Amino acid sequence: MLRKTDFFIDGKWVAPTVAKELEVINPADEQPFAVISLGSSADVDKAVAAAQRAFPAWSATSREERIALLEKLLAAYKRRVRDMAQAISREMGAPIKLALESQAASGSGHIRSFIEVLKGFEFEEPLNEKNPQERIVREPIGVCGLITPWNWPMNQVALKVVPALAAGCTVVLKPSEIAPMSSIVFVEMMEEAGFPAGVFNMVNGDGPTVGEAMSRHPGIDMMSFTGSTRAGVAVTKAASETVKRVALELGGKSPNIVFDDADLTDAVTRGLAHCFENTGQSCNAPTRMLVQRPVYDKAVDIAAKYAATVKIGNPAEDGDHIGPLSSDVQFDKVQGMIDAGIKEGARVVAGGPGRPEGFNRGYYVRPTVFADANNDMRIAREEIFGPVVAMIPFDTEEEAIAIANDTPYGLSAYVQTGDKARAQRVARKLRAGMVQINGTSRPYGSPFGGYKQSGLGREGGKWGIEDFLEVKAISGFEEGLG
Repeated sequence: MLRKTDFFIDGKWVAPTVAKELEVINPADEQPFAVISLGSSADVDKAVAAAQRAFPAWSATSREERIALLEKLLAAYKRRVRDMAQAISREMGAPIKLALESQAASGSGHIRSFIEVLKGFEFEEPLNEKNPQERIVREPIGVCGLITPWNWPMNQVALKVVPALAAGCTVVLKPSEIAPMSSIVFVEMMEEAGFPAGVFNMVNGDGPTVGEAMSRHPGIDMMSFTGSTRAGVAVTKAASETVKRVALELGGKSPNIVFDDADLTDAVTRGLAHCFENTGQSCNAPTRMLVQRPVYDKAVDIAAKYAATVKIGNPAEDGDHIGPLSSDVQFDKVQGMIDAGIKEGARVVAGGPGRPEGFNRGYYVRPTVFADANNDMRIAREEIFGPVVAMIPFDTEEEAIAIANDTPYGLSAYVQTGDKARAQRVARKLRAGMVQINGTSRPYGSPFGGYKQSGLGREGGKWGIEDFLEVKAISGFEEGLG
């Protein structure tokens, strides 16, 4: 049993103010494998004070100094990437191949991308050629509170910590208490890189205690949160008392529009594979498959046959299988949503309730496909966060767009068609922050975020750094004087 009960504050590992231990559960066998401590508002106070003390010196560092430290962090990350993958696999159930090649790899990918963006980032510039004495200066906002989720832990830690530090901010990180071990490995990498004391701090804890204390804290200038829309609303309300900036990356119910001129087998199987990856625990998963009616029945048949081939297995074993859900709470939620889909009249063509055959423990679920769903059903409106797809027929392009946009979310959308003009036309009409056409992937440095209840702001690339900067206009600026 690993014991990692200290927090990282002001460059040192320190014991919590009040001990409150929590077991970290391996979702594959439902057994504890580590113990952490849950923090309190007193621990947040200490971490914020350290970040405030460090801010003046850190915000005054040069671009070159920050790049040098981030490059050391990248080198440390590369050396310990297998340790990171192992931690992620054990804490949230990602199969080790996925944990290494996608989960852990996303951390180093984002660090590398932000280093390149920082090298050319414009922190100062004239307003325009006609007004060279009107100087626009971008300055770090201050101390930033960062709350990250359990489903893609290093993807989100890197998307928050690295741009905040690149911008010249100091930070307090609260990782998910469900998946805290990967962030502890990340802290060890930060130590190895040699960031000054107080620039980066980490306090473990739950949302109602540590997350709430951070959101309300007058010493924190900005909150950046990734998680459920419900929790994002709570962070925003708490942060409003001190009028701090809030950046949010929240839920999604992403449509995947399959037109009748698409390569049907490829489009359907690719869509299901994307949804089932990470056991469906991705905010941008294409969970609503909208299929044009002439090919709908064939698409349902393809989906049912593909879902039956999806392998499920122990995340510690190598392979392309999917693992368990992250927790008992998530398991119960997904089972409840599958039951709701059945009661509302959707047709189960693959999967269904209960554990897969051969599993009597662990938070494993059956990859499930519902046919004949409609957009009023809960399975089509609520974020399930499991390997569950709802297939919905449509007739016309206009109807597909209307169904796709009929959601409180607006994170991602996907379009499958052989008509390039239609692909671009539809992509422009979809109310989503990201649209992917015919299976194209998103590169590092592309902005990640959504419309409506999917969040505020964008992560990644120059947009990720801009989130952590204030804009100052200096009138009467003369070159060469300072």
